[in-house]
Amino acid sequence: MTLRKWFLGALALSVAAICAAPVQADGTKKPIKELPSFGILQSPTPAEAQAQAAAWLKAAGKTDEASEKAFTAIWAADRSMLDKVADTLCLGDTHAAKLLAEARDAKSPAPTETPSLLKDTKLPVYFRSNLALAYAKALANRKIYEEVLESLKTVRAENVVDPASYFFTRAVAEHTLMLKKEADDSINRLLDDVIDAPERYRMVAALMHFDMLTWQDKDLGWIARKMNVIKDRLEQTRGGKKTQQMQKEVLVRLDEMIKELENQQKGQCQGCNGGNCPPGGQQDGPPSNTLQPSSPQNDSNGGNGGGLGKVDAKRMKELAEVWGTLPEKERAKAMLELTRDMPAKYREAIESYLKRLSTQSTEGR
Repeated sequence: MTLRKWFLGALALSVAAICAAPVQADGTKKPIKELPSFGILQSPTPAEAQAQAAAWLKAAGKTDEASEKAFTAIWAADRSMLDKVADTLCLGDTHAAKLLAEARDAKSPAPTETPSLLKDTKLPVYFRSNLALAYAKALANRKIYEEVLESLKTVRAENVVDPASYFFTRAVAEHTLMLKKEADDSINRLLDDVIDAPERYRMVAALMHFDMLTWQDKDLGWIARKMNVIKDRLEQTRGGKKTQQMQKEVLVRLDEMIKELENQQKGQCQGCNGGNCPPGGQQDGPPSNTLQPSSPQNDSNGGNGGGLGKVDAKRMKELAEVWGTLPEKERAKAMLELTRDMPAKYREAIESYLKRLSTQSTEGR
């Protein structure tokens, strides 16, 4: 989906949300779908984040001297802003402390449902939103991705202290679970809406996007990704009906591919040497795969589809840092170097990403 189409689609959704709020059968309003913010999401400054945390802790009734000392120690530590907020929530609420301790414990069983604490809309938005994000990140570290998504769906990125982590964690979970459309949406939000997203998040998100461009339904890559999901579930002792269904899908597809290969081999044998093929169904003459080049790649045409579709992440990061200062000829040369072994259709996506990074770098000066 191009950025223009995505923009128009988001605008249509915004108008629809303003005109009418959907109502459920019981008369209550459905949760409003999270809509694009068009580059206005940004983490608070460290001072602002500490002030917000202090205000919440005071409202939670933790005003004694011991709590104040513990709070000061939390915010003096060299840790991420989200970690400091999460530690503050644990300091002020024993239920939050228990929930995060279980999520971080590799020996604890994987949760099977979203904790009620994250679904209780009567709780302060600040508390519930940042707790949900900290909880989801802890589960993501354990590869419990389905519950990561369920937890993040209970809150909005606009209400968390670290919007970049919200969308990055969500995109990783969706990519791993092979939810291509959802992952692309999260990546778009991260790249387009979050002003201060770390460069490492942007780079990995772009690589996930390029990886998904190579996905084909029910091919060997699909089988490998599906088997990775199954492996993660089995490691979490989640070998129930859902895992068994995934295993069945993989086995069925493998059977189908074997039959397809057998049929191809039979067809080839019928057309060569009176049906008496050499062992293995081999034929004389050139291979039928037209993507195998008989001569070196023509640099002026980009990739021909015969490459592996991989991107040199280190080289792309180097180019991203200087893209805005490179002359046009050097940009073209760099693009050829970067996409030499890739299908030509990826060039526009990669160049668009590099231009976006260059523009954001220039605006930030």
